[in-house]
Amino acid sequence: MRRDSIFYKLFQQSPSLLFELLANAPNNASAYRFDSVAVKEPKFEIDGVFLPPENEGAGVVYFCEVQFQKDEQLYERLFAESALYFYRQRARFKDWQAVIIYPTRSLEQSDVYPHRTLLNGDQVHRVYLNELGDIRSLPLWVALMVLTTINEEQAPEEARHLLTRTRQEAPPPLSQVIIEIVTTIMVYKFEQLSRVEVELMLGITLQQTRVYKEIKEEGRVEGRVEGRKEEAANLILRLLTKRIGQKLSEEVSQQISGLPLPVLEDLSEALLDFTSLTDLQAWLNNLS
Repeated sequence: MRRDSIFYKLFQQSPSLLFELLANAPNNASAYRFDSVAVKEPKFEIDGVFLPPENEGAGVVYFCEVQFQKDEQLYERLFAESALYFYRQRARFKDWQAVIIYPTRSLEQSDVYPHRTLLNGDQVHRVYLNELGDIRSLPLWVALMVLTTINEEQAPEEARHLLTRTRQEAPPPLSQVIIEIVTTIMVYKFEQLSRVEVELMLGITLQQTRVYKEIKEEGRVEGRVEGRKEEAANLILRLLTKRIGQKLSEEVSQQISGLPLPVLEDLSEALLDFTSLTDLQAWLNNLS
């Protein structure tokens, strides 16, 4: 799973998210901006750098590393990068802090003895996502980070719950950004499914999807509605087969394929609660 790009998007949208993970956040946390930088001679790539506002004088720079694979020289690299960048930018900052985000403790570097002073002090913060608590009780943006660690069996339910929270808690412009991030996380988790299949799994109607919005903006919705209807019907039939655990009869398949697009969108949400063919048949009977 390509988590680097996910966390990059999260921090881009909400730089203050990093400070929600820390016990002692700076008073001006909301004014920080997120960036990624390269340090030359030798060249180091620093994943995330959180820069304090320049109009407040020398501030504290935060370095962030998201680590989802075992790296037995992570701390050597991170502290070398951080120290070199701080050295070259010394006039801009009065101090530095580092935050390392792990999914679990098991992925932390084994030999930490050479770095005991830093790791046991107040300058380096280690965050273990699986120890932050129930995903449903976490702040929305933190919950998005934890969603990247949830297994495939639980992920769809937790993702749908996050989408419900998003509609309730986030204003429209921001809610669409979060919906896209949730969908992207799930696309990475379920690489065997298409984006549209993932959107249907999450109960996102076609009008809410990025593809539909792009088509609409280009003024080609009317000419492609029939194609979208056929695509939606085919995907729903495949999802129903997986959900119910048996192949649908030709009669039922034809009935679903003949449904109007708005009704197919309703079915894409309803099928998430189906457990048997009886549930599907009852839903279809209610249409008449």
